[in-house]
Amino acid sequence: MFTGIIQAVGEVASIEQRGGDLRLSLHTGGLDLADVSLGDSIAVNGVCLTVVESSEEGFVADASVETIDLTTVGLWQVGSQVNYEKSLTPSTRLGGHLVSGHVDGIGEVMERHPDARSERFRIKVPAELARYIAHKGSITVDGTSLTVNKVSGAEFELNIVPHTLEHTVFGGYQPGTKVNIEVDVIARYLERLLLGDSLLGDTLLSGTLLGDTLSGGKAAGQEGKTSLTELARALLQKESQGTLD
Repeated sequence: MFTGIIQAVGEVASIEQRGGDLRLSLHTGGLDLADVSLGDSIAVNGVCLTVVESSEEGFVADASVETIDLTTVGLWQVGSQVNYEKSLTPSTRLGGHLVSGHVDGIGEVMERHPDARSERFRIKVPAELARYIAHKGSITVDGTSLTVNKVSGAEFELNIVPHTLEHTVFGGYQPGTKVNIEVDVIARYLERLLLGDSLLGDTLLSGTLLGDTLSGGKAAGQEGKTSLTELARALLQKESQGTLD
């Protein structure tokens, strides 16, 4: 997990094709890697990558086909500027919001213009992500935890203060720039809770367990099918009756 507070900006040093995957060599700028071990996670433009090699200049990570397809990693070139954040520790300040490093989709910068000393950005996301974005809610753009200032359909606006412009890759954004988007994980879990059993659809279980479990059900050893909800209710009923072995 991460917080979305960028710790350093560096660059892509090399990209190597490996059987459809990519091996990335990343220079980390001022990021302190003294406490980073092989196997640790570092968010690179919001993408959670695993350290497979490390050096004084940075680290090496592999990007799978899925990562290449679902994030901007496939668009990176040698010299591309990227944000870095090391994973959370128990003593880390939660200065942004909980960020998983699992990118939900790719957005596009549609507009940028000055707003006093800040810069205003309008970003478009895939339509299926729009329902997770709320006015004054949290969103992660290239690993940076930000507050949504305005929402209109599949587009939202951000107000980026001078410090963020200077210490993240936001300063280089122009209309057409592609960015990694991670919606607030709480919104996803809330949707799952609200939809509940409707997401199970026709999911069925079969096996001898059901014959022994369902009240008024089938004889032991008989194959049966039921919904997960029905099974859960039957198990609770058996437990309340003290007949669940």
